[in-house]
Amino acid sequence: MDTNPTALLLDLAASAQDLSDRDALQDLLATGHRAWCEGVADVQSGIRREAANLSDARLAERCSAAGAPWEEGMTRGEAVSALVFATWDAAPAAMAYTELEERAALFGVCLVGEELL
Repeated sequence: MDTNPTALLLDLAASAQDLSDRDALQDLLATGHRAWCEGVADVQSGIRREAANLSDARLAERCSAAGAPWEEGMTRGEAVSALVFATWDAAPAAMAYTELEERAALFGVCLVGEELL
């Protein structure tokens, strides 16, 4: 499987579609979670670089366009974080991870083991 977070998450979601084995789904979900975290970190890094060159007004416009409005009282850092997650949530990789989570949940599989609940 690919090590690019987007390609990996798309592959994992596709692989999970026909699985019902809880252990296999748990493995895919754990791998997917690591890829999701890596994908968020990649988006965060890119948006932080981009935001460093934007005025507050341009950043507010960028946030609004992504569906993460810069609300009254938000700091610049909070606005950047909101932009990161809005951007990531709209990405095919994040959508694929959601599909993977939903498939795993159909069989009672989640990241937190029952012994911790």
